[in-house]
Amino acid sequence: MRHLIDPTDLSVAEIGQIIALAEDIIANRAKYSEACKGKKLATLFYEPSTRTRLSFTSAMLELGGSVIGFSDAASSSVSKGETVADTVRVIRCFADIIAMRHFKEGAPLVGSQYAGIPVITPGTVATAIRRRRSPTC
Repeated sequence: MRHLIDPTDLSVAEIGQIIALAEDIIANRAKYSEACKGKKLATLFYEPSTRTRLSFTSAMLELGGSVIGFSDAASSSVSKGETVADTVRVIRCFADIIAMRHFKEGAPLVGSQYAGIPVITPGTVATAIRRRRSPTC
């Protein structure tokens, strides 16, 4: 099992393989339309996000999978004080992979240590700010 918490978790070769796969998926949508059949993605968005959450949801649905989760932490047990560790322990019983966006830097890493299923993250506000300041953006 592997997590993707930060883009630097990937080698240049792995990024190339992902891009090649994405290009193949775009060119051959029907070939991949059931690639995730029977799989569930849990979207745990602790901070507001429209484009990112919908892009993860859309991608999973296009690959034949299903999506569960929350887009507002206030509508989950987080509002009662449940920790990230506790949340992912519960979610792993219902999903095959977690896409987590959290306002606290490091929360997805903590989640990955307790999830028992892969955790991927599109980043946090702090990550986005850091990227905007980067001369490579």
